[in-house]
Amino acid sequence: MSALPQLADRLLVQRMRRTWSALVGADVARRAQPQALVNGCLSIVVDNSPWLHELTLRGPDLTARLRAEFPAVQMLRFSLGAAAAEEVAAEARPAARRSRLTDDDTRAIDAAAAAISDPTLAASARRLLARAWPPPPVRGTER
Repeated sequence: MSALPQLADRLLVQRMRRTWSALVGADVARRAQPQALVNGCLSIVVDNSPWLHELTLRGPDLTARLRAEFPAVQMLRFSLGAAAAEEVAAEARPAARRSRLTDDDTRAIDAAAAAISDPTLAASARRLLARAWPPPPVRGTER
């Protein structure tokens, strides 16, 4: 069996993901992501039950819109689940903010994580603290 048809379907799904928000609208795009196209059936993962029900009701309209842009889509199949993080459209992700930590910041983070006895948990805490640094001001001290 040739891998070419499967590759073509995967590339088509990637193209759909890039234009997903424009195709289905921002509200739907936040809640549902295309996953795979197999024999004309586009599998779409929806993040919660109410939206699964809503999209099932909107199925004929969404199918027509998608088919107009991508003729290979013949039908839709919705399922409940979570889209993989790497499959979420890049424009939907918040921009990562990178700030350099000072030596004092690093020492403060290490001191906070040192109180955790589990090394794996302490390493996770360090990473989370480094991302969230600087900490929010303590109530009553901001001016």
